[in-house]
Amino acid sequence: MKIISNFSSNHSKKIRSKRQIRFVIIHYTGMQSEIESIKRLKNPKYKVSCHYLINRKGAIIQMVKDKNIAWHAGKSKWKNFINLNNCSLGIELVNKGHRFGYQKFNFKQISSLIKLCKRLKKKYLIKKENFLGHSDIAPLRKIDPGEKFPWEKLNSYNIGKWYIKKKNTSKFVSNPKLIEVLFFKNLLKLGYKYFHVYKRNSTDQKVVKSFQRHFLPENVNGKIDQKTYKISHFLTH
Repeated sequence: MKIISNFSSNHSKKIRSKRQIRFVIIHYTGMQSEIESIKRLKNPKYKVSCHYLINRKGAIIQMVKDKNIAWHAGKSKWKNFINLNNCSLGIELVNKGHRFGYQKFNFKQISSLIKLCKRLKKKYLIKKENFLGHSDIAPLRKIDPGEKFPWEKLNSYNIGKWYIKKKNTSKFVSNPKLIEVLFFKNLLKLGYKYFHVYKRNSTDQKVVKSFQRHFLPENVNGKIDQKTYKISHFLTH
């Protein structure tokens, strides 16, 4: 697998050990071109960077060495982890994003991503469920890599989590209030943060949408319907 180097100085001085790398966070660049994206990721003024960038042709560019902490995750939480920059590798996929004309991720790009993720998973012994999207760890701020990202396909390569439908549906409840509580309990088990299980908040819809972008991409409406609740159940039971 060919990796091109184009290093950015936007990273922390602290060096980390291999065992401190626990997650891979997937992003899209959300800018109008690859050139603009690389410029920003290298510009000290913006204080953003990533470890790897994969362009539309599938070329992999390393921008920060794995042992360095790149600035890609920002304020973030997952399970008991806070500020996931410290314990993750960030991969940016060149895509205009929702602001400039969200594109489908193409075959070459995803093929290169899968190869890279397989290598990183093996090298750092990263658990399959620790491959996450930016919106999973920062749902109140971020929506990338978005609903067009093929999580189900990655899961077929043992990268990222996906659900298996179970036939026994007798255990599912129908009371809307109870569904809400059970859904958020399931989200907590998965690792999502930024909500209370028993107390509703105006930002809860963003968390629901983040879950749907990942696991129910054809229905990102922020509503906890029966299907959304069932998928959360399949993922945690």
